[in-house]
Amino acid sequence: MSETPAPTLPEPPAPDLRRKDPVRLRLRVHFGDRLMLGPGKADLLAGIAETGSIAASGRRMGMSYKRAWMLVEEMNAAFTAPLVASTRGGAGGGGAHLTPTGEAVLAHYRALMAATARVGTTEIDAISALMRPDP
Repeated sequence: MSETPAPTLPEPPAPDLRRKDPVRLRLRVHFGDRLMLGPGKADLLAGIAETGSIAASGRRMGMSYKRAWMLVEEMNAAFTAPLVASTRGGAGGGGAHLTPTGEAVLAHYRALMAATARVGTTEIDAISALMRPDP
């Protein structure tokens, strides 16, 4: 039985450099029903690392304190070690920071995003070139 050769794709058109809308790549990784890790949770983790606060990180993203805490608890529960460690407020003030596991998860996610963008550039440009030009 002979195999049918795989179809060849036409040469992609040149990218339209006149486009006004920037192309963005958003990657979400689904780990079964346990966790979805995407740009929002990655940005929340990065914000916690930068601000030392779950609430401040959530505020920067336009997220309620309750929602930010819920996402942190969801991520902490999904991994073998918590991603975020926090201390309660009080006279000395509270705070939060990424654990070594949290730093590793964020670094791996950012590296995955960079690799995906690097590898997908040709296809993204080809798709973009097939779109109608901006008015």
